[in-house]
Amino acid sequence: MTVDSGREEWLLQARSRLRKADPVLARIVDARPAFDPRAWLAELPPMDLYGALLFQVAGQQLSVPATRRILGRVEDLFGGHLPAPAEVLSLDPGKLREAGLSWRKVQTLRDLAERMSDGRLDPEVLSRLPDDDLMGRLTVVPGIGPWTVQGALIIALGREDVVLPGDLALRKAVRTAYQLDHLPSQQEVLAIAEKWRPYRSLATSYLFSAAFEPEQVGPLEN
Repeated sequence: MTVDSGREEWLLQARSRLRKADPVLARIVDARPAFDPRAWLAELPPMDLYGALLFQVAGQQLSVPATRRILGRVEDLFGGHLPAPAEVLSLDPGKLREAGLSWRKVQTLRDLAERMSDGRLDPEVLSRLPDDDLMGRLTVVPGIGPWTVQGALIIALGREDVVLPGDLALRKAVRTAYQLDHLPSQQEVLAIAEKWRPYRSLATSYLFSAAFEPEQVGPLEN
């Protein structure tokens, strides 16, 4: 079995599971037969764990277009690629500030780079940890919270059962899809997402697609 065929088999199984578990997601899945949950990742530069955390830190409180502009300027500082921790530490911090990162974000990225360079945080060890353990190890770094780590889990490590309850865009997508009369709290999002296990990353991708992209088939009956 090839990687592509294995991935397709996994998607078929995951979609079937989500459709059976949640009628709201069933409508969204059926409306997007050609949906590729990894398409948005292809628009990003290659990222290891540090690169994904850099991307997430840069994007805190910013729109995706603004984040990508900053990311492009950061890449320009390092010859067209995202930096390794040692490269960040060797650069004048003011250059990162000029690229559009706030001083707080610059300090977070340097602190993280120091920990990954001196052995306090070993990227290879981190990459093998369960999601909750990895979360606990990384959120001790000032400026890195659950949302930042959750995004990195999906982008760099391909974890399949991650949901971002603190993401405002996801909360709005849930409100729309589930026809709520209020913006759901993080706990409400987590409660709804329980039925998506163990495919919460895929379910989240579908909800983002429903919120930001047109349906691929005609309107569905209510």
